[in-house]
Amino acid sequence: RRAHEQPRRARGAGGLLAAQWERGLFQEVFPAQGAEEQLPALLAPGRPPQAAYCGFDPTADSLHVGHLLPVMALLHFQRAGHDVIAVVGGATAQLGDPSGRERAREPLPAGTVRAHARALRAGLERLFQNHRELFWEPAAGRLGRAELLDNASWLGREPLLRFLGGAGGRLRMGTLLSRQSCQARLRSADGMSLAEFLYPALQAYDFLHLHRHHGCSIQLGGHDQMGNIMSGYELVTKMTGADVFGITVPLITSTTGDKLGKTAGNAVWLNRDKTSPFELYQFFVRQQDNVVEKYLKLFTFLPLEEIAHIMEMHAKEPEKWGPQKRLAAEVTKLVHGREGLESAKRCTKALYYSSVEALEEMSDLELQELFRQAPSAELMLEPGMSVLDLCRKANAIPDGPSGYQKITDGGVSINGNRVTNPEAVLVFGQHILKNGVSLLRVGKKNYYIIKWLQL
Repeated sequence: RRAHEQPRRARGAGGLLAAQWERGLFQEVFPAQGAEEQLPALLAPGRPPQAAYCGFDPTADSLHVGHLLPVMALLHFQRAGHDVIAVVGGATAQLGDPSGRERAREPLPAGTVRAHARALRAGLERLFQNHRELFWEPAAGRLGRAELLDNASWLGREPLLRFLGGAGGRLRMGTLLSRQSCQARLRSADGMSLAEFLYPALQAYDFLHLHRHHGCSIQLGGHDQMGNIMSGYELVTKMTGADVFGITVPLITSTTGDKLGKTAGNAVWLNRDKTSPFELYQFFVRQQDNVVEKYLKLFTFLPLEEIAHIMEMHAKEPEKWGPQKRLAAEVTKLVHGREGLESAKRCTKALYYSSVEALEEMSDLELQELFRQAPSAELMLEPGMSVLDLCRKANAIPDGPSGYQKITDGGVSINGNRVTNPEAVLVFGQHILKNGVSLLRVGKKNYYIIKWLQL
């Protein structure tokens, strides 16, 4: 069992490995022999719980959809009764992982990394809590412990010479240099810094520390982390002689084949202040038929038999978008809780089904989230105020005859209802909702939020 052994698909494994192989969540297991023999036995039902970890570098102040599959892997371990550790990389984020990158990250100030690390911890805690409260039945057995750690608490205290003389003496240059990500960067115009080159060594040290202090024997990561996982395996086995393992999960890509993440500029964030529950819900509702079954297996805890039934119903009634709606609901509930899912549904009804009831129930926060780019105005309702007055005070139509014509031509709607009489007097309950708001739309996409004062 050497670090140059090829990873192996977990096809023949039993228990947790077999279940996740069938779902497509566990992609490869390292070392190869572990996939066939040791790991299935360790994870078999009835055996003592194992500890597995996954790292998340705080290069931004929020997790994004690209992080969801490693989190799902941790949650499936928990559900099988094993203990899990989510490690926020408060130390490693200051170097930047070179895996899959064409050039070095811009270095982040230490204070920024600390703030990001706090935000990431809060996001991970929320996911673990939502899972425990909304997706786990206590009668199902033991839910493994979940722990949140920051690698700055051990790497930040490790003296350089001790690190180089200990872990550094056990990691081989040839192995590190042979990694595909390292080779690509060394050949690039920008080259590769020493700091980036040492990143896999620090991640390997994380595995060693967690093995020694938390009994951790399994590292989880995205498919692009296999090189770093191999380095961790090599270090732990050389320094302790113990059997440890790595498991990768697939990378989710956009329709253009780009990895979903902030670098590609297509991130769908898991923090509400960056991506609203409505926007997250819509991201999954818009997934095409050719990936929705795969995503139901990867991003939800629904049994495979139920997913098969959902797809059978979809074949009969494709116009209902049943699998997409179920996928969006399950993910939104995990990320934002039950209230977040209700918020997403309210916003969907208000925007796409012109539901006045949904609009009236919406909070100020939901209105701002739903119409992020929409200008808002605060107006006083004056006696006899008309549709034309409202449009002009909101600067929604041009002055003069063309603005008047815009209304008579049917280009304006208030609260989802088209208005064609510019002189019509505003009526409370029709043009002004019970929550003191009017939603004005001019043309197809130009929205204006009107808040009425002292009604």
